[in-house]
Amino acid sequence: MNEENEKMNSLIPLMDFDLLKKLVVGIGEVSDITGIPTRKIRYWEEKGVIQSEKEGEGTTRRYNYLNIKKILLVQEMIEEGFTLDAAAAKVEKRMKILNDSFQKLADSIAKEN
Repeated sequence: MNEENEKMNSLIPLMDFDLLKKLVVGIGEVSDITGIPTRKIRYWEEKGVIQSEKEGEGTTRRYNYLNIKKILLVQEMIEEGFTLDAAAAKVEKRMKILNDSFQKLADSIAKEN
């Protein structure tokens, strides 16, 4: 039971939705966190794989939780041999399935209340 509690406690940041909404970091921090060079992150943005939250022209690129997650998933798939385009398509499909599933869950909870 103790091991199960430790696993759940390690997932608490993933379930803290207020924290996740506030989690928007600069491209340098994303690079430090993920180990992916800023140049590659910029390229992926140019290709439309990810999207930064830019406040205006010439401002620092900032990325939210979902885009950081996409960056990590795309990198993982590239390491497994996928091309960037194939990895991006697969990640987009996966993110849509997750979003749709969570929307159905939210809708069913709303109906109960």
